[in-house]
Amino acid sequence: MTSAEARDYSILITDDDPGVRESLRDIFVPHGYRTFLAESGEEAVDIVRVHPVHLAVLDMHLPRLSGLETLALVRQLHSALPAIMISGDWDENLMRRALSEHAYCVLEKPISRHMVVHVVHKALQKFYCN
Repeated sequence: MTSAEARDYSILITDDDPGVRESLRDIFVPHGYRTFLAESGEEAVDIVRVHPVHLAVLDMHLPRLSGLETLALVRQLHSALPAIMISGDWDENLMRRALSEHAYCVLEKPISRHMVVHVVHKALQKFYCN
């Protein structure tokens, strides 16, 4: 995906760690993606209510609402929104729960820059270019 094509897409990044949010933003912006940053599930839902979001990157462990609970609420507003879950304590149970909620995939922290760009690109192609 070229930078010009990426400009057509916006990514919601939700993580309670400001360093992770900013690092992910710094990965996506040079590729041409617009980004929205949220530090909580509630803030993520508010962003989806107001802004066009094409893909969500959600931390599994957020204060109050988990990433999966946030995904369920976001899907009430945007039922087909692709979501990539991220977690620092990945395990098979977590993977099963995320996939049962139709997350596109689960990535383990720390996240490889190249891997997250590749996965986002593939998810956007699958959901919007077919």
